[in-house]
Amino acid sequence: MIDLHCHILPGVDDGPQSLEEAVGMCRLAAEDGCEAMVATPHQRRGDWWNTDRERLSALAEELQTAVGPGLRVLLGGEVHVDSELLADVEREDGILPLAGSRYLLIEFGVRGTPAESVHLIHELVVAGWRPVIAHPEFIPWLAPDPDLVALLVARGALTQVTAMSLTGDFGRRPQNDTATLVEAGLVHFVASDSHGVHRRPPGLRRAYRAIAGRWGEETARRLLADNPRAVLEDRPLPEAA
Repeated sequence: MIDLHCHILPGVDDGPQSLEEAVGMCRLAAEDGCEAMVATPHQRRGDWWNTDRERLSALAEELQTAVGPGLRVLLGGEVHVDSELLADVEREDGILPLAGSRYLLIEFGVRGTPAESVHLIHELVVAGWRPVIAHPEFIPWLAPDPDLVALLVARGALTQVTAMSLTGDFGRRPQNDTATLVEAGLVHFVASDSHGVHRRPPGLRRAYRAIAGRWGEETARRLLADNPRAVLEDRPLPEAA
């Protein structure tokens, strides 16, 4: 399995504050069956602007050295959406795609609108990006509207849901909303969005088993291994059977 969304760089956002905890998170993920993790610090959000690529790359390299060869640590970002995002992306002003690919993990704010989201996805796709919407099940104007999610996907967006949403750790509503999206074929990736060893810990195995039990092994493998591998290799997603 490959985890495309996790906060594992120390001291850059609301993830681990020490290298020791970051290493512990990586080791938990590896023990749970992950072969690679893409560190996705918050970008352009509140106090967490995180546009210094050299600093973030150095932290990722330091973490990789401390973890060792048993798990690949790659760099990306969770990019907050606002009215200036398109201009910053055009300038590539510190924006970090997933593992150096053309896949861009974006996080919509609570005050976004459907019209703005459709416009943003269209412009990103036209510019050659593959936008990945982070945890749509937590976006209040998006989660209850699978038709809007379907429209965004039709325009070129991909979606990433959170493993602990699928397993019910965040309650029934996110679990039901996530299941609705999976059932409709509107989910492309499952990731941990982990933040610590104890608070929102890493690990994808339980979600894999939950998906396999309800929608089949092939779906679980596609959402947690095959599609994420396509991101790391910067190629289009494999066609669903």
